[in-house]
Amino acid sequence: MALKERITEDMKSAMRAGEKERLATIRLTLAAIKQREVDERVMLDDPQVLAVIEKMIKQRREAIAQFQSGGRADLVAKENAEIAVLQGYLPAQMSDAEIDALIAAAITATGAGSVKDMGKVMGFVKPKAQGRTDMGALSARIKQKLG
Repeated sequence: MALKERITEDMKSAMRAGEKERLATIRLTLAAIKQREVDERVMLDDPQVLAVIEKMIKQRREAIAQFQSGGRADLVAKENAEIAVLQGYLPAQMSDAEIDALIAAAITATGAGSVKDMGKVMGFVKPKAQGRTDMGALSARIKQKLG
C-alpha cells in the first residue's frame, strides 16, 4: 500500500474512533500533499510524500522553539502531539552506528577530504538517509567528520 493511501486509511479510522487531534493532523498532512500535487501537477510517490512529512515535522519543531520562548506550554504540547502522529509515517530511524557507517562510506566513496567536499558527501548520503534521520543533525555530523 502506498504511503498516501495508508494516510487516507488512517484518516478514516481516526474519524471512526473519534480521535479529533489525530484526525486534524492527518487532514493537515493530506492537505499539504494535495497542495504540492496541485502546485507541481504530479502525483507524489512515497519519497516525495516523505519529504512533505519531514517538512511538516521541521516546521513544528521550529514552532515549538518559538512557543517555548513565548511561554506557551499548551501550544508546545499540541505541536509535540502532531510530531508524534507525523513520525508514525516515517521509516524506522537509523541508529548512531548506522549513521556513522554511512558517513564513513560516503567519505570513502567520494574521496572527500575537507569541509569543501561537504556537498559531495551530502549528495551521497541524502538518498539513503532521507526520512530515517534528522538531516540537520546529519549535516552537522558530516561537517564534524570532515572538519
